[in-house]
This record gives sequence, structure tokens and C-alpha cells, in this order.
Amino acid sequence: MTSYMPIITNRQIDQILDEALRNLGPSVDWMPACNVWEDEEGFHVQTALAGWDPHEVTLEVNNHILTMKGERQAPPTVGRYHLHEIGGTSFSRALKLPASVDHGQGRATHKNGLLTVSFPKREDAKPRRILIEA
Repeated sequence: MTSYMPIITNRQIDQILDEALRNLGPSVDWMPACNVWEDEEGFHVQTALAGWDPHEVTLEVNNHILTMKGERQAPPTVGRYHLHEIGGTSFSRALKLPASVDHGQGRATHKNGLLTVSFPKREDAKPRRILIEA
């Protein structure tokens, strides 16, 4: 006898978790995709926010946590819709910042639907070469 064991993909797990998170709080409808990386100069967070006005998004750093929140209203109803998928929505995303960056010097830019937030590394956290004396 062979028993059937359904295979659950990572995408299905993500969908289940997203749905569970949506049910935890009424204010979070959606979570934008992010790229997060660190290089020699600093720590960077890039968030996909196509169609979002920068004034609809707030950024806050508190206790080494970068919190990004956004809320936009649904566009006014015009005519009779055949398909209506763009509405009002909100999001909240929090990311822990490394201790090696200067939290007070964060800079944000919004270009081509991508919000990029960068924090420079503290000078004492940057790699240094040590010269060998002969």
C-alpha cells in the first residue's frame, strides 16, 4: 500500500505565511519584495514599490530596526470596471540593521519604482589594511 503525501513548495509555504500574517493585523495587506546587501561602504535595502508615491511611505530607525510603512488610498472609481485589481493597500516591513552601520546617516532614494535605503558603515567598522614594516 502506497500512501499519498502531498508536496508543498516554498511558494505555497510563503503564501500560507503571508495569509497568516495578514490575519494578524488589519493594517497590513501586502509585503513588498526586498533585496538587502552589505558591501565595504555600507548596508543597503532596496524595496520594490512600483506605483507608490514616496510621500505614501515612511521610514523609521529605532533600536537598530529599520521600519518601512506605506499606505495608499484606492484611486477614485471611474466608469464601469471590467477588471479592478489596483486598490488601496498598506504594508509594513521591519529589518534589523547591523551594529556596524551609522544609523543616523541613512539616506533614501526612490527611482523607477525602487526605494533604496543606504546606511554607511562607521569608520571604525570598515576594513583596514595593516602595513608590514620591514
